[in-house]
Amino acid sequence: MFNKVSYFTKGKGQGCIFAANLFLMSFTLLSSPLQGFTDFRFRNAFHHFFGGIDTFYAPYIRLDGKLVIKSSYQRDLQLENNAALNLIPQVMTNDADEFLFVVKYIQDLGYTELNWNLGCPYPMVTKRGMGSGLVKEADKIDHILDRVHAETNVTVSMKMRMGYEDSSEILDTFPVLEKYPIKNIAIHARIGKQLYKGGVDLDAFQRCVESTSHKLYYNGDITTVDAFKKMQERFPSIDHWMIGRGLIADPFLPSMIKANTFEYPENRWAIFSEFHDTIYQDYDAFLSGPTPIKMKMQGFWEFFANSFSNPQKTFKAIKKANNPRAYQSTVAEILKKEMSLT
Repeated sequence: MFNKVSYFTKGKGQGCIFAANLFLMSFTLLSSPLQGFTDFRFRNAFHHFFGGIDTFYAPYIRLDGKLVIKSSYQRDLQLENNAALNLIPQVMTNDADEFLFVVKYIQDLGYTELNWNLGCPYPMVTKRGMGSGLVKEADKIDHILDRVHAETNVTVSMKMRMGYEDSSEILDTFPVLEKYPIKNIAIHARIGKQLYKGGVDLDAFQRCVESTSHKLYYNGDITTVDAFKKMQERFPSIDHWMIGRGLIADPFLPSMIKANTFEYPENRWAIFSEFHDTIYQDYDAFLSGPTPIKMKMQGFWEFFANSFSNPQKTFKAIKKANNPRAYQSTVAEILKKEMSLT
C-alpha cells in the first residue's frame, strides 16, 4: 500500500514543512486527465512520491460506436489498481446509449460519479462532434443529460472548454445545464481550436463564473506556485483547481502549492529519480519491446524537461538515446548534472 505522505518524510527539512501544511488548505487540487499519460501507473507513482492531489480523473473512456470497454480502460479503472487514490472515471461521447453503457460499467465497479469530457481539443475528436466540438450542440447535450438523469442515479460532473470556435459557445449551454444537478463543471479557459497554444482567456472564464449557478472548477496554465496565487487572486470564489500539463512538467507543484512554498525539498532530484525509475519499470514491464518504452518515456520527458536547467538540451539528449542502456545512462547523467547545480 502506498503511503500518502512518504514523500514528505523523505526530506531533511522542507518535507516536514510540506507535511504540516498539506491538509490545512481551504482549496482542493485535482489532476486533469491527459490521455496517454495519467493512467494508473503514473497516478500511483505520483501519489506515492509527491502527493498534493486530492482527486484524480481517469483519462476518458471512448467507445467509437461499439458498446465494448477496451481492456486498457478496464485495467485503468480496476479498484485494485487505484486503491490509494480518490479517482473519478471519465467518458467522451456524443451518444446517450454510449453514455448509459459506461454508467452501468463504472457503477458495477463501485464508482458513483462519471465525468463527461466536453474539453478535448484535438481535431480527430472535434470533427466527430465530441470533446470541445460538442459544446456548441446545446440540444444534444440536453438530450443526453435528460436520458442519463432519467434512467440512472449516477452523479454527473463535466469537463469543458469554453467552446471550439468561440468562447461564447459555453454560455449558450448554461441554460441547459441549469436544468440538471450537475456536481461541478471544470472549465479549461481556452477554446478547442487553440489546442494548447496561446494564453488562457481569464475574462471569458469570469463571464462563465457570472453566468451559472453551478460550481465551477478552474483549469489551465497552472504551471507554477506564483501562477496559482495569481489565479486565486483573480477568482476568489473558486476553490477547486485542476492541474494538467503543469503537474507532469513539475511533479512537485501540487505539494508546493498546498504548502504555500516556492522551495523544493533538499533531495529534489533524488526523489524525482526514484519516481522516474518507478514509472519506467512499470511501463517497461507492460509494454513490448524497446521502441514502445522509448516513445512512452520521450512523451513524459517532453514535459519533464521543462523543470530542468536547460530544457531544450535535456530533451534533445533524451531523444538521442536509442536503446534502453543509452536511455538509462542519459537520464543518470542529466540528474547528476542537476544535482551538481543545487
